[in-house]
Amino acid sequence: MSIIDAYYKRVGEILEEVFDKERELMEQAAKVIADANKEKRSIFAFGCNHAGLITLELFYRTGGMVTINPVRAPGMMLEISPITSSSEMERLPGYGRIIFNGLPAKEGDVIIIHSVSGRNAVTIDMAEAAREKGLTVIVVTNMNTAGTVTSRHPSGKMLHDFASILIDNHGDRGDASCKLEGFEQKLASTSTVVGAAILNAVTARASELLWAEGIEPPVFMSGNMDGGDAHNKAVIAEHKDNIFYM
Repeated sequence: MSIIDAYYKRVGEILEEVFDKERELMEQAAKVIADANKEKRSIFAFGCNHAGLITLELFYRTGGMVTINPVRAPGMMLEISPITSSSEMERLPGYGRIIFNGLPAKEGDVIIIHSVSGRNAVTIDMAEAAREKGLTVIVVTNMNTAGTVTSRHPSGKMLHDFASILIDNHGDRGDASCKLEGFEQKLASTSTVVGAAILNAVTARASELLWAEGIEPPVFMSGNMDGGDAHNKAVIAEHKDNIFYM
């Protein structure tokens, strides 16, 4: 079997497992996000480095929710050199609280936090601070990894310890998924593909729940489609009190 076929097969297996075993939790997350939109509460999304790619996937994206605010902190979005510094920065105790304290977050708001391992201090501090302030914390992690590594946080706790809603991405331990005969290191991570599928499905379901109540979902239209710019300008204006990236 070609590695192309092996990767396609493995991603399909993981997605099937996720959408079977995590369905109830995805429904819970969708309801929380729908309610936040309905009640004019704010929604944030965060991840460190490659985990932060899911934040970008949810943000300013055709078909995505206008009301999801990315948390893009210095050193956390693969924007620094040498890139190895980003791995050191996500382990810094206290930095997650500094980031969170800079957000206009209030009790009753929602934050989505994505991390494969859930072991590093920044995401743990972020989740802990958010829970203390009364936010609903939706965590997407890989329990095959998080359940087998030690915390790098002074408390010894993991990201999933602070989840209000915990969604497992069911990826392989360490995230990489495919083997070459005779080569020890596995290839091809799955967390970005699967994480994007999970949270696109969750936010789409949130929109469906709003629509079922007669509420127009706050969703972006492609700016490359006729009428897209006007649509987006109107929906941004309607939800401006809960948008912090403009």
